[in-house]
Amino acid sequence: MATHLAFLRAINLGAKRKFPKEEIKGSVEAAGFTDVATYINTGNVRFETRMRSRDRIEQALERSFLANRGFEVPTIVFSRAEFAAVGADAQELHDDGLARHYVWLLRDEPSSAVRAQIEELSDERNKLIVRNRAVHLLMSDLVQGVVDPLRAERLLGVTTNRNYNVVSTLAREWC
Repeated sequence: MATHLAFLRAINLGAKRKFPKEEIKGSVEAAGFTDVATYINTGNVRFETRMRSRDRIEQALERSFLANRGFEVPTIVFSRAEFAAVGADAQELHDDGLARHYVWLLRDEPSSAVRAQIEELSDERNKLIVRNRAVHLLMSDLVQGVVDPLRAERLLGVTTNRNYNVVSTLAREWC
């Protein structure tokens, strides 16, 4: 059995996309996965499976979430080792002097051309760094309520973001 981590996009945002942690856990178990755990109510799930294909795992989870909630829940899955690398990159890139450090978790790794396009959006206050299936946004200025000041998300495909604290905690506790 292999351990994987899944990150759900666009849940618990407004009245129509509610998806409580216990319902998420039940849906993951209903999809046939075991040893399921969740972390805070933003769609972070750890589980075990015999499945090897990330695409098949994502599809199974998304079908189960749709059946449970009645709306689509895009889901990005990482193996334990892949997410440990995301956490290590976050640690390496983090600076306590930053106003914010967000990490976009991507379904697909961007091509080298898209990677260059993303990183070229960086400016004197905000830096974008692509590492495999993660994009780190290092913000030196705090703009309340702004998660994407460089408008990078439009280039990323299926994605969801977490802040540095969530990424580093999950890498430490689940990897």
